[in-house]
Amino acid sequence: MDYFHGRTILVTGASGGIGGATVRLLSGLGATVIAAGRDEQKLALLADELKVRTLAFDVSQEDAVRDAVEGLDLYGLVNSAGWGGAIETPENADVEVFDKVMATNARSVMLVTKYASREMIRAGRGGAIVNVSSQASLVGLKGHIAYGASKAAVDSITRVSALELGQYHIRVNSVNPTVVMTPMSAWYWGRPDVGEPYLEQMPLHQWATEADIARPIVFLLSDAAAMISGVNLPIDGGYTSR
Repeated sequence: MDYFHGRTILVTGASGGIGGATVRLLSGLGATVIAAGRDEQKLALLADELKVRTLAFDVSQEDAVRDAVEGLDLYGLVNSAGWGGAIETPENADVEVFDKVMATNARSVMLVTKYASREMIRAGRGGAIVNVSSQASLVGLKGHIAYGASKAAVDSITRVSALELGQYHIRVNSVNPTVVMTPMSAWYWGRPDVGEPYLEQMPLHQWATEADIARPIVFLLSDAAAMISGVNLPIDGGYTSR
């Protein structure tokens, strides 16, 4: 089914789990996907698998973003690049970790949106932007002093961008996932003393998969969401409804 035929969508963080799953789903639905990330080896594997175009650049650096994005013929953008940082309490937070988390998770969304939206406005066909936020922006999570702050910034960027870009028929939303139990997250959330109490508080009592997050992202990019903008959508098994 070619739901996105003729539409070019840039996906950052494509060498990661959620980004990669989004690229695969969009590609299967007829989109022309530009898969962006920093891990050139993983991007090459993705290109071989799906025949998508790839771009390797640092999303937190303005010159790199501008050089990569200017001139692209874009309909959509998925800001999926991110970094979890460290598990820290306020009294022990490392300012260097905090700054890196903010640069990777929040500044990158502002920068890529800045240059991608210019190209979308230039094309004059409207479009859609989806930012990957987190449930950590909606409720307090212990140990997430930097990560939660960075994702709260993403939610604010989303709402302001929706207000500013609506006049160009560009919709902007975020998804706010729960934990996706990847090897990267298992070191913390896989601990019985951390993961089990958390799942007990979640109505659905299960971890999310990459596909669980990619499908709502694709929905928000599609014409089925034509009147949805400025939304921060929890994909959290009901956790933030407590």
